[in-house]
Amino acid sequence: MQDHHIVVVGGGFGGLQLVNDLKGAPVRITLIDRRNHHLFQPLLYQVATTLLATSEIAWPIRSFFRDRPEVTTLLAEVVGVDSDAHEVLLKDGQKIGYDTLVLATGATHAYFGHDEWEPVAPGLKTLEDATTIRRRVLLAFEQAELETDPAAREALLTFVIVGAGPTGVELAGIISELARTTLPKEFRNIDTRKAKIILVEAGPRVLAAFAEDLSDYARRELETLGVELRFGKPVTSCSAEGVTIGDSFVPCRTIVWAAGVEASPAAKWLGIPADRAGRAIVDKELRAPGKDDIFIIGDTASVLREDGSPVPGIAPAAKQQGDYVAKVIRAKLAGKPMPGPFRYRHQGSLATIGKSAAIIDFGWLKLKGWIAWWVWGLAHIYFLIGVRWRIAVAWSWLWIYISRQHSARLITQRETMREE
Repeated sequence: MQDHHIVVVGGGFGGLQLVNDLKGAPVRITLIDRRNHHLFQPLLYQVATTLLATSEIAWPIRSFFRDRPEVTTLLAEVVGVDSDAHEVLLKDGQKIGYDTLVLATGATHAYFGHDEWEPVAPGLKTLEDATTIRRRVLLAFEQAELETDPAAREALLTFVIVGAGPTGVELAGIISELARTTLPKEFRNIDTRKAKIILVEAGPRVLAAFAEDLSDYARRELETLGVELRFGKPVTSCSAEGVTIGDSFVPCRTIVWAAGVEASPAAKWLGIPADRAGRAIVDKELRAPGKDDIFIIGDTASVLREDGSPVPGIAPAAKQQGDYVAKVIRAKLAGKPMPGPFRYRHQGSLATIGKSAAIIDFGWLKLKGWIAWWVWGLAHIYFLIGVRWRIAVAWSWLWIYISRQHSARLITQRETMREE
């Protein structure tokens, strides 16, 4: 066992990349996560919309390091850091010492000061979130089948997605296809094709991070799918009865929040500056200011590109940061010159709109339509971990494409249906 102890908090893309890249280094590593699985978050919305099962996009963290005796995996929740004592504080009161600490604790949904909306408008960051949304979507159709009051039935068949970034657009497209293609022949008392899917965006367009022509294409595709778009007015209230958009109240029973993210409290743990989303502001080597033995990566960190624009909170960025910090640690331990400052290499932005349309922006090349959808699919299958899961996801997508039937329409941990 090596003397230098590295503690990594977070088993997401950045944390796993770091641990993988430190293989063979003269260190011992403790990887801490409050869940026992690594989640392929880019496909989480497909669990929420009945396309994939949970087991197809999540894998036990311990299984990755079964042949790495220098790596210890702990299922625990970190609640603080004592940087003076070089200790990580766990929720159960235990303390774990470190020589080098890497915080890769990710982000959660941001309700912009209205956390009371979360119970009725869940976000999408975890498997629990995805199964909650899937359950509520499917239960809405089931209760509508039983409902005899027209107004109550219409509210049950109204689905509001708040936020028109990639997650919101992808959710809206798939829920619309579920209602219009998959379910119509399975219900007798309702016409699922009359379901109303409303996508709300406070800004002027969908997918604002993409080029305007790609954004316009996504808007047209959503409208073709029957999605109702509401621009220019924010959501001002959410309740079990519905949502208020600006001054207009929309009765609905299913609300999904995809409007923003908030970083973990890592900056507060360390008492260092953070940006408006709570991301810790780090130096050019991804270190916490004034703390040479603490690195912060992924959605937890506020990192700027050379042109001053922020590095996006996406999986490739987190993986690049994990790879970079591993190189810095190796160089430090070996007494070699440090690599230059971190430089993010943008590999493109991708988003899907339904079953056979997508947009891709590589900067030098823009794609849209079914070609982009196939490129999107191949890219995601490539980044899945392990041949078994690549085959499973590819087969699920092929079955859905041919049969138009979603394979994961199971209602689990059934909630009590809301009283009208």
